[in-house]
Amino acid sequence: MNDHAVMPQSRYLTCEGREIHFMDWARAPGTTDHGTVIAWHGLARTGRDMDPLAAHLSALGYRVICPDTIGRGLSQWSPEPKAEYCLAFYAKLARSLVDQLALDQFHWVGTSMGGAIGMVAADGLLRGRILRLVLNDNGPKLADAALERIRSYAGNPASFATVSELEQYFRTVYKPYGWLSDAQWTLLTESSVRRLPDGRVTPHYDPAMVMQFTEHPGDYDRWTEYDRIDIPVLCLRGAESDLLLADTAEQMRDRGPRALVVTIAGCGHAPALNVPEQLLLVSRFLAGQ
Repeated sequence: MNDHAVMPQSRYLTCEGREIHFMDWARAPGTTDHGTVIAWHGLARTGRDMDPLAAHLSALGYRVICPDTIGRGLSQWSPEPKAEYCLAFYAKLARSLVDQLALDQFHWVGTSMGGAIGMVAADGLLRGRILRLVLNDNGPKLADAALERIRSYAGNPASFATVSELEQYFRTVYKPYGWLSDAQWTLLTESSVRRLPDGRVTPHYDPAMVMQFTEHPGDYDRWTEYDRIDIPVLCLRGAESDLLLADTAEQMRDRGPRALVVTIAGCGHAPALNVPEQLLLVSRFLAGQ
């Protein structure tokens, strides 16, 4: 990425009685300390999706923490899925994580579900501690048809004989992310694959996490929380997103924190935060520019 690139540390902490994995990117040597960023991934993904953003911000002087949500990646799967796969519990995990890391204040960048966790936490358990909030293709109201589409594929994850076939599947289902290099597609696949007892491979998450939609209906209807947020908010909306509709993004400009909304061409749900234009939008916003 650049001359100041650092290697992240893979770490684990017990949060709310559950083991949570995260990548800890220290700020690059020789850079000014600009504080910490929590970078939280989307519904069926892992914290490694944030590698390009974390490398970019680390080189600028930020420490970046990229968790795997419970039930995803290398974090523990919930033994109580009906109760724990929901935004309220995810916010509790976030509070426990930042408390144990002794982080008093920090910025938050969240893709999709990760943005929703940030929104809920900014109005609740982490109020006054989140300084700036980036919502990557997420808002206080999401399109019902898109939520149903996501629930249908996430609740019945496909399986394949080889990792290469899984990568081709990811390239299809995540085409709305926009451009990714071949190396980035391979990393996306290898960082979110698990092998089943029969030897086939499948995405690395607990299919029961879709209980969020059946046990917690309306979990993503968050205008009440959004309207109470009083920190700067940047909303990145994929131009072709079927999840965050254009009229919702327009309302976000006029209500609550009056978000700065930027439409990202060539993307749907959700921009991958992996190309210079997107990385600069985030880093300039975090710097108050």
